Parts: sequence; structure tokens; C-alpha cells
Amino acid sequence: MTEQAGCITAERKKAILNRLSRIEGQVRGLQKMVVDGRYCLDILTQISSAHEALRGVGKLLMRNYLEICATQAIESKEPARQEKIYDELMDVVYKYSK
Repeated sequence: MTEQAGCITAERKKAILNRLSRIEGQVRGLQKMVVDGRYCLDILTQISSAHEALRGVGKLLMRNYLEICATQAIESKEPARQEKIYDELMDVVYKYSK
């Protein structure tokens, strides 16, 4: 996957970084909740929220990967590059289907 490094569009990069900044704030909030001795279910609720926020970032990255990185490789008509991208796609589908 490193071959396609840097293929994130500027718009998506900004959106991803904004989301990651919010997630960073959520995690700091979680730390504070633990330090403050907050109720376990409140902490678990916030963990679930942070987890879903990370899944949202993953969806953005997956869309970018499919629209740009994978599409360019498949359209390249280079059999070795196509085979590599098909292997990557199978790996990523397997990892995210767990």
C-alpha cells in the first residue's frame, strides 16, 4: 500500500484531520473522565462514540482508496499493478469484515 502513498485528496485530508482532532479531544475527555472517577457506563458510552468516530475516518479513507488509488491501479492496464491492487483489496475487505 505504500506505493500509492499521498493519494488522499486535499479536501478529504482536511476532513480526516478535522475528525482526528475531534477524536483526539474525545480521548483526552475519556482520560479526564477516568481521572475524575466518572461512572463506568458514562465512560463506556464515550468510548463507543470515539470508536464510531474512528470508523467514520476509516470509511472516508476507504472511499478515497477505492476512488483514487485502486481505480488508478486497475485502469493502468499494468498486470502486475492490477494484481497487487486486487491483493490489497482482498486484504482490506477481509480486515474490515471481521
